[in-house]
Amino acid sequence: MYRTNLLWGLIALVLVNATAQADEEARARQLLQRAVDYYQVQGDAAFAAFSRQGEFIDGEHYVFVVDTQGTMLASGGTSAVLIGRDVSQALEPELRDGFRQALAGGEGELRQTEYRWMNARDGRLERKRVFFQRVGDRVIAVGLYLPRATPQQAEQLLERTVQALKQDPEASIAAINGLSPRFREDDLYAFVIDLRSGRYVAHGYNLRLLGVPFASIHDPDGKPVGAPILALMKTRDQGGYDYRWKNPVTGKVEDKYALLRKAGDFLVAVGYYKKTE
Repeated sequence: MYRTNLLWGLIALVLVNATAQADEEARARQLLQRAVDYYQVQGDAAFAAFSRQGEFIDGEHYVFVVDTQGTMLASGGTSAVLIGRDVSQALEPELRDGFRQALAGGEGELRQTEYRWMNARDGRLERKRVFFQRVGDRVIAVGLYLPRATPQQAEQLLERTVQALKQDPEASIAAINGLSPRFREDDLYAFVIDLRSGRYVAHGYNLRLLGVPFASIHDPDGKPVGAPILALMKTRDQGGYDYRWKNPVTGKVEDKYALLRKAGDFLVAVGYYKKTE
């Protein structure tokens, strides 16, 4: 009797998981179709709606758009930090290949691809599926939504960046500025200040800050950011600082806490956005 009950329990679990996966895929397909229909009416004006936290986000799914040159044109998820930038080398190889096939194939054909993705919350590699469709010279896709990274993820990214800079500063700075997935995670990104010049030398989100004096930086509320951090780190090897900053995923100004570490002549920072109640 025990074995029979256990068998039926396992069968029920498999059926529940299969049903949940099918439901998730159906929702992703429906969201993609809504996005395609909307784009066909609105054209590129649809990008603003795709990039907002609203009607084109469904649970853990969001819409993103890439053009034939590999430029990210819109995103309602974590890839919002890449809008306007060439992501041809930042996308997973399976996605790059899938998008190339979509652009070479017939318009309106629904495609899908799978890739391996590290779930930072439990350290497990998982299979993820992305649905996409070509409309003209655009590829409209629906992907998994991970809205907010944890302080633990920020600590891990900071450690990774510090160790990389110690081993090969030039290559690491180039990789950060080149959007390497090694230095990005969800809504986290690293930035690096050269303590000799006091200027940005790397930024995983906003390349316009490169070369800007860090001491001149204030948050949107006018609170000094760069000067107090530089003063704090004169006598310390690590620290932290509270301020407010635009979240590249939500598009909103939110409370942020920067984790700070020195790596030779460089100051490395990774900030996480605090959850609002």
